Amino acid sequence: MVDLAPTKTSAVITLAAVVVVVAGMKAASALIVPLLIATFLALITVRPMLWLQENRVPTVLAALLIVLTIMAAITIVGVVVGRSLAAFTAALPGYQQQLQGLIDGVVSFVAQYTDSDQSVERVGDLINPGWAMGLAATLLNAVRDIMTNTLLIVFTMIFILLEASSFPTKITAAFGDTAGSLDRAKQFLDDLGRYLGIKTLVSIVTGLLVWLLTWWLGLDFPKLWGMLAFLLNYIPTLGSIIAAVPAVLLALVQLGVGEATATAIGFMAINIAFGNFIEPRLMGYGVGISPLIIFVGLIFWGWVFGPVGMLLSVPLSMTLKLALENDDRTRWIAIFIGSERDAQHTLAAEDAKASD
Repeated sequence: MVDLAPTKTSAVITLAAVVVVVAGMKAASALIVPLLIATFLALITVRPMLWLQENRVPTVLAALLIVLTIMAAITIVGVVVGRSLAAFTAALPGYQQQLQGLIDGVVSFVAQYTDSDQSVERVGDLINPGWAMGLAATLLNAVRDIMTNTLLIVFTMIFILLEASSFPTKITAAFGDTAGSLDRAKQFLDDLGRYLGIKTLVSIVTGLLVWLLTWWLGLDFPKLWGMLAFLLNYIPTLGSIIAAVPAVLLALVQLGVGEATATAIGFMAINIAFGNFIEPRLMGYGVGISPLIIFVGLIFWGWVFGPVGMLLSVPLSMTLKLALENDDRTRWIAIFIGSERDAQHTLAAEDAKASD
């Protein structure tokens, strides 16, 4: 008879350790979030730095060039968007009041042609259209607050980049190369860096197109909507919806139904083009995440790290997926986390291997 007691004890200890780690991350979120941002920025920029090294640029100088470029970009975006964010935050109560007036008018109109007036009014009381605008302001303000830790982010990023070239040597010295530990670590970092790099590039182009769209339509604060689209593009499907709703509501209040419809169609076209066609072609297989995992990760990482955790939820979940894929013992978990398209590709690859 098999004794299951040790297995149960091990499972309980593992679960308790996970709870303690999550609680610790939540308590130390003010310190961990800047370090995570620095790590992701380093993974995105490590390839340009290695390219500079290959062209005989000293390591320290290459790292400084990369970091100075990132700092310049953050400073420019911070100054430009910061002014618009302050103006939008000041005007937000007025927009919310106008939206509530529109909702009350619609509810009153519907109530005139229905028998259950009180039920319609109760439904109207439950609708809070200004919530979406408030969420947009909260996310943008959270990013602005994180930028106050620029010094910590920059120094952490510098040291990570300086360590990048010596990382393979340390992995080999620590674990040896007999079990392929160096290859697995290198593959994991390459996949993660490639994913973050492509996702960032696509997000930048998405943000620029949204900025041009809202500017062309005459919507207030087009720079903010471009920045919000850039940030939320890291969250597939849900992010594009969250980014579009406040802009569409503002267009409804400021410009009218026609412009609001055009704004919604423009957002939809941009996100369908990039989300369904361009991005999958650039990414390839093995980088999809299940929609359920995206939603659960959005809630979980948002609870642990706050609004910035929502923005980092998919990169963090992708990091976990890629790490699980690089171990034969945990690859099955990565398959469950991944998308249906990735699972079908895995089955096709296994069938091809079996036929050979």
